[in-house]
Amino acid sequence: MLDRWSDEDAAEAVARWGSDAGEQVALRVYSSRLIGADQSLVLHGGGNTSVKDVVQDVLGRTRRALFVKGSGWGLADLEPAGLPAVDLHFLERMRDLETLTDEAMVNAQRTHMFNASSPNPSIETLLHAWIPHKFVDHSHADAIVAVTNTIDGVARVKRLLGSDLVIVPYVKPGFDLAKLALEALEAQPDAIGMVLMMHGLFTWGETAQESYQRHIEVVSRADEALAQARVQMKSPAPSIPTGRKTACRRAVMLAPMLRGCLAEGESPWKRWILAYRGDEEVLAYVDAHALQQYAADGPLTPDHVIRTKRLPMVLTVSMSEDGMSWRQTIEEAVAAYRDAYDAEFLACADAGDGVHSYTKLDSTPRVILVPGVGLFGVGITPKDASIAADIAEHTLRTKARSVALAPWQGLSPQHLFEMEYWSLEQAKLAKRVERPLSRQVAVITGGAGAIGVGVAQSLLDAGCAVALLDIDPGGLERALTVLGGASPTLIGVRLDVTDVDSTTAAFDAVEARWGGVDICVVNAGIAAVSLIDRMSIDDFDRVLDVNLRGAFIAFAESARRLKNQGTGGNIVLISTKNVLAPGAHFGAYSASKAGAHQLAKVAAIELAEHHVRVNIVAPDAVFSQGEVPSGLWATVGPQRARSKGLRPDELQEHYRQRNLLKAEITGSHVGRAVLFFATEQTPTTGATLPVDGGVVSAFPR
Repeated sequence: MLDRWSDEDAAEAVARWGSDAGEQVALRVYSSRLIGADQSLVLHGGGNTSVKDVVQDVLGRTRRALFVKGSGWGLADLEPAGLPAVDLHFLERMRDLETLTDEAMVNAQRTHMFNASSPNPSIETLLHAWIPHKFVDHSHADAIVAVTNTIDGVARVKRLLGSDLVIVPYVKPGFDLAKLALEALEAQPDAIGMVLMMHGLFTWGETAQESYQRHIEVVSRADEALAQARVQMKSPAPSIPTGRKTACRRAVMLAPMLRGCLAEGESPWKRWILAYRGDEEVLAYVDAHALQQYAADGPLTPDHVIRTKRLPMVLTVSMSEDGMSWRQTIEEAVAAYRDAYDAEFLACADAGDGVHSYTKLDSTPRVILVPGVGLFGVGITPKDASIAADIAEHTLRTKARSVALAPWQGLSPQHLFEMEYWSLEQAKLAKRVERPLSRQVAVITGGAGAIGVGVAQSLLDAGCAVALLDIDPGGLERALTVLGGASPTLIGVRLDVTDVDSTTAAFDAVEARWGGVDICVVNAGIAAVSLIDRMSIDDFDRVLDVNLRGAFIAFAESARRLKNQGTGGNIVLISTKNVLAPGAHFGAYSASKAGAHQLAKVAAIELAEHHVRVNIVAPDAVFSQGEVPSGLWATVGPQRARSKGLRPDELQEHYRQRNLLKAEITGSHVGRAVLFFATEQTPTTGATLPVDGGVVSAFPR
């Protein structure tokens, strides 16, 4: 394992944070980030670190304090604010207690912090406090758990990792673990670190560098042992893995049906987001003879069960069959998984300590392994799904390395149940509030323009995952930048709306990213300014190609995807007030939009039985959304102004003055109208919602 310590970088960290937080805390932040940067050590917020230093209280007294990683912070991007300071003297006195509940422990730590606005200290704060060394590092290193999580793991740790390590049997994190670990350490005071069976590695030192480098040294011992065992291992050859292109194609076919079968309820459905992984290594594991072994015996560490549940779902579909025939197989697999989860919940709850009552969590799998396809992470949000998928990848790789030493042995179902239903974790889940569209995926054609950006922002704010589809790469880049950049919930995909293959590929890309589509906003549009008798047929065809043909292709593609997914959805056409109140010199635009308007109404009739709603938003002219100009008006605005006898700089004010409310219509206004339909606040389909400030000539009649 690479030692990334740099004296120069450490000095820069002290220069950056030392004046406010102190040199020791600055070095703690620096070395914590070194650990957090390596996913083989910690993954998605795992692990914690601490340093013992001093603070000045409000009375000017120097007080000993433990600065320990706080809840909600990851090591990779740790800041001094993520190291809440707790009264070390008080924490040390807690060693005299015989018993302490988790809730009382958290409260005691919380009430002895020096800054009430800091995050809650780590659940392993007491262990950090009681280890009699200045710097302490804790990780869930893959190589360490690959050694510990085996049959006869304790003996193997002693033999392979060295006699300078304390070994502590598995106990759930908290007061009991801290007491047990302290007893073991006092019996071996010269140790440089501590291996927690099934739970990772602690190291310590009098400097940040010493503790960090000891950590790297011990993990390297485990890496070397695993590498040697791998060389010596004689195992049956793995089955030939599926090629990536074939696997990705199957994943796109499978994912929407999988989302549909995972969804619960009916209109509104409780949907799930998927994250697909299908590189060569993952495919080799899910196609291997040992798949059932990889899928059994639980996660690498108990911390992961909150993200992945105890076991993944293994789904086997016949690759020789048409993809549409997979649905029954998927439904049966999902039902069997949920039944097994519910039965295990009842058995483990009955075998519990009798003190706690448990509220059953949902029984939806968080990891799905599919031979010939890869794996899917499942979550409420794209981030949740991606975290589950990342953990699943690490789990497969680590178990594959571990079996070179000995058969894998994870924690018992009861131990993992106690972690999944731990009162402290239940409290975190209870505080989580879902946003209205946090389980949904939207595509927006013409997504790089002013209306596209306004709609995207409204959907993103409601928790939706959003794909901007547009033909202009530069415009997409600008729109993504304005919206905060590409992220787990926002992507850009190039799309020519007039081309069927381009549209299919764009929707495929979105389904490959998030598993499906729930909302389609048909927004792409262009215009031409001309009297009918002077308009070229080429200009007329060009406008109809984008505005009508493009709308038809988007409607058809959306309808097929939503019907295949089977959980309803929403299609929203961005139309115009011109359908009801056309104007001279705008014949091609008005005719194309009127045609799209009628397509939307027909789609509403045809798709209602599939619980797909189709509605229309009819704005008046939108010239910009913040710093994003309207491409349409940038192109035709000067001509449109001349057709009305106006200067170009008078056009926007002309449109504002002609509506009753004297309102300037923006992309955000259109976005809020789309949001109204997408959140299904009323049982409405086939409707047109004007967003024009009140243009009398466009009143519905």
